[in-house]
Amino acid sequence: MRRVVALTGSIVFLDAMLFGAIIPLLPSFADDYDLTKLEVGLLLGAYGGGALLGGIPGGLLVGRIGPKRGVLAGLAVLALASLGFALAGGAVALGVARFVQGFSSATTWAGALAWVSVSVPRERRGQALGTVFGLAVFGFVVGPLFGGIAELVGIRPAFAGISLVAVGLAAIVATARPPGSEVQRPGAVARALRDRAFVGGLWLNTLPALFFGALDVLVPLRLDGAGYGALAIAAVFVTAGLVEVAVNPLVGRLSDVHGRLLPIRIFLAASVVVTVVIAFATEPLLVAALVVAASISFGGFYTPGMALVADRAEGAGLAQAIGFGVMNSAWAAGALTGPTLGGALAQTFGDAIPYLACGVLCVLTLLAVTRRARRLVSA
Repeated sequence: MRRVVALTGSIVFLDAMLFGAIIPLLPSFADDYDLTKLEVGLLLGAYGGGALLGGIPGGLLVGRIGPKRGVLAGLAVLALASLGFALAGGAVALGVARFVQGFSSATTWAGALAWVSVSVPRERRGQALGTVFGLAVFGFVVGPLFGGIAELVGIRPAFAGISLVAVGLAAIVATARPPGSEVQRPGAVARALRDRAFVGGLWLNTLPALFFGALDVLVPLRLDGAGYGALAIAAVFVTAGLVEVAVNPLVGRLSDVHGRLLPIRIFLAASVVVTVVIAFATEPLLVAALVVAASISFGGFYTPGMALVADRAEGAGLAQAIGFGVMNSAWAAGALTGPTLGGALAQTFGDAIPYLACGVLCVLTLLAVTRRARRLVSA
């Protein structure tokens, strides 16, 4: 189990690091290319667009060729995307590179998470997925720090180096023992999509992606306006990510022992409070503290949501790779919509509106989850 978790965790760590690296660079790109908040949101959301387009095809590909080969294919495209980002000379080229990176991540994540789910017993699945996702969050932690350093040493050498790292990681994966194969029952996709718990697990990956997509656009711009530099902005997100790294395995273990719905209800309630407070916060230090709080509350959905998808996919006879491919598309819908719609709403109505909209979604989700929990108790 440890070897599988370490290998797959390293894979998603690299991808998440590149996803987060752009955050402290956004103010510089906005200045260099005269971008509006909407255009900054489009640049950040390009990753989500690629992941949305590649989510289901990536899952199908992994289901056909296996997790190991799927991961290798994703890493190869990721290396090319990183090199393209390094050589980009304008906002459009940067957006295309981000789009390709997101497209590759759909296959990489589907392969990595399916590898874990197939290799680990169900009673330890939540903890294992929480650990892998914690390593991905750690990649997101390192990402802003890497982005801050890249601005100092140069974007081209920094991201070209990441391309070489992806190639090296692919070489390690090539020598690893592949996981066992899965057999998918006929009609599994339709059964899974009729399962409210499976669809609920998908939504629990979409909702935090919506919030973090808006937050990743608005907070760097707000802190930049308050005089924070790229490294200071990176430090805020690094701190938030480190907290989330520590929390996710614990959340996964909690969901293994007490069921998936308990931690979901706790973090949904906490997220409502976070959205209301951050909507009206103006003091930079308070905003920074709320980013950390959000990493706990909204970040707490991911692990039980992923475990719920894996559990219900297994029950429906759906291959884990395809289940996680669908989940990738669900997450990508939030990662694309969050920054683009959040940037547009903030530009038109002010920064508070995107946050409050996410709060309303949390309230509605909490009501639905509470209703389902009561039905399960009654049953």
